[in-house]
Amino acid sequence: MILIAGPCVIESRENIMQTASRLEKYSKMPGVEFYFKASFDKANRTSISSFRGLGIDEGLKILSEVKKEFAYKILTDIHESHQAAVVASVADILQIPAFLCRQTDLLVSAAKTKAKINIKKGQFLAPQAMKHSVKKVLETRGVKAEPNKELSAQNGVFLCERGASFGYCNLVVDMRSLAIMREFAPVIFDATHSVQMPAGENTISSGQAHFVPLLARAAAAAGVDGFFYETHINPSQALSDGANMLNLEQLEASLNEVFAIKKALNFND
Repeated sequence: MILIAGPCVIESRENIMQTASRLEKYSKMPGVEFYFKASFDKANRTSISSFRGLGIDEGLKILSEVKKEFAYKILTDIHESHQAAVVASVADILQIPAFLCRQTDLLVSAAKTKAKINIKKGQFLAPQAMKHSVKKVLETRGVKAEPNKELSAQNGVFLCERGASFGYCNLVVDMRSLAIMREFAPVIFDATHSVQMPAGENTISSGQAHFVPLLARAAAAAGVDGFFYETHINPSQALSDGANMLNLEQLEASLNEVFAIKKALNFND
């Protein structure tokens, strides 16, 4: 099972190193492919005054230190096509943000690197539409066949479910989308962003973190290839997405449930 976990954004070196040290046990679990996640820039914030991160230079420096210190694989976002090559020199997975999942130049530039690619499904898109995003990556990498899960896995392409817009300032997860997208690529379930309430508190997004374990259990039962959790030492003090993040104790409790469900159902495909 793929497990992606870490803070929403790089707030400081101290915060990142402290969190990374607390996640070390997951990187050593049998059957878990662990990636440490943190963003050097959160380009899509509700307010222009919201904290965005430490920037690409300082951010990659800190992520490189995490990689060296803990031997972690790294995932981080890119927002512009010119970032792909330099970020791929550190990151093992380049993540395409949900609002940018159809941006051809961004997908192509990511596909030209050797990194794996995690494409988040746009909140505004039907799950079957993600086939076209996968196809852009596969064709850039020389695969002309129609996308399927095996081809995508071989070429390091994942899709990520993070909820769909349901009215204003609200997201819901249609569990059918997990099965639909799994026809095209391995699917990661983003348990924490799926409870986000975009712009739910005027100038910031809010969230309902207490629903994270419930949705994670449902996704585990439906069958997915991995899970994405944003976690923080103290979510109430986080500078981005605190309302939908879990603290490290809550993360452990949710993962224990996920592991138990997957073991009971024997989802190994």
